[in-house]
Amino acid sequence: MKLARTRSAAATAGTVLVALALVTACNRESGGSGGSGGGGKPAIGIDLPRSDSDFWNSYADYLKKDVKADGINALPLSNSQNDVTKLVANVQVFQNTGAKAVVMAPQDTGAIASTLDTLAAKKIPVVSVDTRPDKGDVYMVVRADNKAYGTKACEFLGKQLGGTGKVAELQGALDSINGRDRSEAFAACMKEKFPKIKVFELPTDWKGDVASAKLQSLLAQHPDLNGIYMQAGGVFLQPTLALLEQKGLLKPAGQKGHISIISNDGIPQEFDAIRKGSIDATVSQPADLYAKYALSYAQAAAEGKTFQAGPTDHGSTIIKIPNGLEDQLPAPLVTKENVDDKTLWGNTVGK
Repeated sequence: MKLARTRSAAATAGTVLVALALVTACNRESGGSGGSGGGGKPAIGIDLPRSDSDFWNSYADYLKKDVKADGINALPLSNSQNDVTKLVANVQVFQNTGAKAVVMAPQDTGAIASTLDTLAAKKIPVVSVDTRPDKGDVYMVVRADNKAYGTKACEFLGKQLGGTGKVAELQGALDSINGRDRSEAFAACMKEKFPKIKVFELPTDWKGDVASAKLQSLLAQHPDLNGIYMQAGGVFLQPTLALLEQKGLLKPAGQKGHISIISNDGIPQEFDAIRKGSIDATVSQPADLYAKYALSYAQAAAEGKTFQAGPTDHGSTIIKIPNGLEDQLPAPLVTKENVDDKTLWGNTVGK
């Protein structure tokens, strides 16, 4: 098939080994084959990035289903819980238990470089999902064009507001390539196309409680806020809607006083909110395709296959990046006009 903060070094060696075992034991998940069997297939280590997001929980469900359906020889899945130290420990376990390729989604894209270097030295290829590491070799990055997310959100909100108003931008972590890409693209588009819209940038580190607290403070100062861009519906949707409802600001689309909201993720909860008129749109990140192609590339990598930049046979384009290749999967804008489209993963998850 063609698919075109380090810690102190003062700890003793024994303490490090004990800590490693404890961290790993606390972050193992069911769903893998344990590295045995697999019909002779090479073992794949898979780390889930977090479990506090509906998007990432959906991704995890797709992964587990695809591992079983495709007969992937997966080691027991781990979950680094948005902690790069846990991710490093989990990857060490993969190395020690025979992984021939690793799938990860590092949330801090700047802190994983040394781990990637270690894996490269051991000739263990890495597939990075949704996030592009700043440095360190990767076999393939499986993600969508995150700059396009920011641009689509800007263009949608700009038109909704008629080119004027006040918008709160709930940014992700700016030490993440995704947070930076979405934020930079949104800012550039607003500056160029909608200069009369005032944007309030609210960094959140991808945390829903931080987003809610900052939005509450902003609303106290600017009660005439009429637009919100949530960079991650999986963590921001519920706390944002709860806050707006508490303040009597959750007006349905089309009603006077409605705050126009666009999100990123494409989870079922966002689709339901679009249908109710609570939010207006989202950009659908393909959680199903992230899982499918992450496993496909990891299997190919373990088997020694290589790829080149160019169009693929699944409607995407592989591009060359400084530290490897990236398959940019399509991420459509979802509004009330197409929210019931059966091809959107948010309408099929769990079915």
